[in-house]
This record gives sequence, structure tokens and C-alpha cells, in this order.
Amino acid sequence: MLNRVTLDEVINTALQLPPDQREMLIGILRHRQNEARRDEMAADARRSIAMFHEGKLKAQPAEDAIDDLHRTLADAE
Repeated sequence: MLNRVTLDEVINTALQLPPDQREMLIGILRHRQNEARRDEMAADARRSIAMFHEGKLKAQPAEDAIDDLHRTLADAE
């Protein structure tokens, strides 16, 4: 079974590292977060392409897509 730790425990443990290792940890975490986000965007793109090929999405002019995005953002506010 996975041993769960709290965020506070992780922070306290990280603060026990020497400063150069803390900087290294921050860089590693940032890099891995960026990789995870890229993987997520790639998966979204693959799903969208599959939906397009299945006929569930239609091509549209860029201006229409931008207008739709603006409306979505305005509705979210």
C-alpha cells in the first residue's frame, strides 16, 4: 500500500536539504510539471483529432474559433 505524506511533511523535509539541493529539487519539480502538462496537451490533441476524424468536430475558420473562445471566456467571468 502507498504511504501517503502530507504537503506540509514534504515541505519540511525539503527544507532540511542544503540550499543547492533545494534549488535542484525545485528545478526537477518544475521540469516534471512541464512534462506532465505537455503530455496532457498531447493527449487532448489526440482526442480532438480522433473526434474530428469521427465527424464529431467540424472545421471552422480561425476567426470563428477565436470568437468562440472569447465567448467562452466571457461566460466564465
